[in-house]
Amino acid sequence: MRIQEKARGVGFDWDEASQVWDKVEEEMGEFKSAYDASDLSAINKEEASAEFGDLLFSLINYARFIDINPEDALERTNRKFIQRFQYLEDAAAIAGKTLAQMTLEEMDQYWENAKKRER
Repeated sequence: MRIQEKARGVGFDWDEASQVWDKVEEEMGEFKSAYDASDLSAINKEEASAEFGDLLFSLINYARFIDINPEDALERTNRKFIQRFQYLEDAAAIAGKTLAQMTLEEMDQYWENAKKRER
């Protein structure tokens, strides 16, 4: 974000949020192309990693452009995930199971319950 703010300071910036979003979509397409293979072992990890970095950079630029602090947003999401996951672990224990003993569908039911509790 600081790199992008420095670039903005000298006039190297987009004029409108829609232009920045177009860049996000372009970078998403490039990442998808780099990572889109039926055989995951055939993926060029270096290229995919570079495209992923470009995608993150463009998303951060969009967040900056619309006045959202991306670090704060990610931290909020991390806390929310941790709370939901802890609920999932607790609910499984109450049911007498470990997460490893549960199917993804069972875990998803508890996950949805955790989301409902937040509302």
